[in-house]
Amino acid sequence: MIISLKRDVRREDREHLLSWLETQGVSAQIVEGQYQTVIGLVGDTAHINMDLISGMDIVESVMRISEPYKKANRKFHPDDSVIRIREGVAFGGGEFEIIAGPCSVESDAQMETIAQAVKASGAGVLRGGAFKPRTSPYDFQGLHEEGMRILKEVRRRTGMPIITEIMNIIHLPLFEEVDIIQVGARNMQNFDLLKELGRIDKPILLKRGLANSLKELLMSAEYIMAGGNERVILCERGVRTFETATRNTLDLSAVAVLHDLTHLPVVVDPSHATGVARYVKPMALAAAAAGADGLMVEVHNDPPRALCDGPQSLTPEQFDDVARAVRKVRAALVPDAEG
Repeated sequence: MIISLKRDVRREDREHLLSWLETQGVSAQIVEGQYQTVIGLVGDTAHINMDLISGMDIVESVMRISEPYKKANRKFHPDDSVIRIREGVAFGGGEFEIIAGPCSVESDAQMETIAQAVKASGAGVLRGGAFKPRTSPYDFQGLHEEGMRILKEVRRRTGMPIITEIMNIIHLPLFEEVDIIQVGARNMQNFDLLKELGRIDKPILLKRGLANSLKELLMSAEYIMAGGNERVILCERGVRTFETATRNTLDLSAVAVLHDLTHLPVVVDPSHATGVARYVKPMALAAAAAGADGLMVEVHNDPPRALCDGPQSLTPEQFDDVARAVRKVRAALVPDAEG
């Protein structure tokens, strides 16, 4: 249930309403916008009399909502959330960033080379996998703790914030110096992991599962937010369909739909979606034109020799071209855009 208050309501009147709502066995989440204050009720509201509330002098309107996600719901939070990573790096509310780097951390020299290149091209966040979920048990699984050490060292030397994927709760202590924790598509519904991530104060990038609906993605975000961590970034990375020309099918409509349903930022990953390097640029441009709050692009200094996902990785030169083109699209759509 959502209660919209009239403008210029006295604080004591609002507190009286909140006190009464608590006696009804529900918790109230207050969102104070520029023009209106909204109270979102979380819990069993079936027994609450809407007519009684709507008849109060301070109430503008009352509305029941059917969506089971509350904290991620735009109806509860009309303004876009801006997830700030550090000074000058943020997603949402007009802020746009590109996350770039290799699929897997392979060596110190490799990460240093790529980090310097993508930073020079305007990337705001460095990606790199230390723990790699792979379909085949015989494929490269990542360097694990050594990979985390390399990432942190490159972070220290370049000053770039880093993002890397977590696969198991037991690895969480290794992520203390990681700026954004990524939950991959295969773990989107690992609810025990999501609950644990809800207890920490760190941005979480949550990828959509291979065959999951947008409602299911938002429910997974709700698991994190219900635990107290509301710093969630959603990522569209393509879904599995009957099409075989690309690795997955990039659902760009998800950007528009998610922006309608939720206040959370939406990032697009054209690399995993297409699986083909030459398709990354047009899909990155399309994502920027669709209003995405950021991109996640795989970049490798030597794609043919990459230990993971070489066919979809751009060279630093190709990434520079993509970043320049994306900035032009952003400038055309948002004249004051810098990202």
